[in-house]
Amino acid sequence: MRKMLVSRRVVVGGLLLTAAGGGVAPSWASPSLGEATEVRGDVRRKQAEKDDPLTVGSQLYENDRVHTSAESYATLHLGTDTRVLLGAETELLVDSFIAGQGGTLELGTGRMVFDRPEGLPKVDVAVRTAFGMIGVRGTKFFCGPSRAAFAVFVEHGSVSVARGGVTRIVAAGQGVEFHRRGEAPSEPVNWGEPRIKEAYASVGLTR
Repeated sequence: MRKMLVSRRVVVGGLLLTAAGGGVAPSWASPSLGEATEVRGDVRRKQAEKDDPLTVGSQLYENDRVHTSAESYATLHLGTDTRVLLGAETELLVDSFIAGQGGTLELGTGRMVFDRPEGLPKVDVAVRTAFGMIGVRGTKFFCGPSRAAFAVFVEHGSVSVARGGVTRIVAAGQGVEFHRRGEAPSEPVNWGEPRIKEAYASVGLTR
């Protein structure tokens, strides 16, 4: 179902999806949070002054920043059952993640899909973006540029999207948009299949 490409580092701002996490000096002695399971193209992992290529099997640690170049994609496996798919020219900071509990991720640029199978115990994950905050508890969603906006689309489960003093609850099949930083998220609307396919294709995922 997945035809993979690869990853890159994340900025800050205002969009937090409850689903993942954050960044400091290397802590290779600390327990691994997960690993890269698919990489295509030029993908790098940075922590403090250390900057090296990310390859299949590379372990991920707290405060790792993953960056995908043009035409590069990556799949990160966090804990035992959570995948994060990164599209081209994307930056993601893995702030923290504890299997079975959740954590925090920060998406600086680009796009990602957070994927956790249905039926599993819920975990609390937060995703920060330059547009707002996304709060998730065990779900599958896309966030990143989509057509003329920064968007969040939920395939299953639900997320809360907050910015500008407004919080929207986005249910399965729905999406919200931001057309500029600082504005509140739009009202949730149902997405059609063509737009969903476009969004997933941008992270190397097919439906």
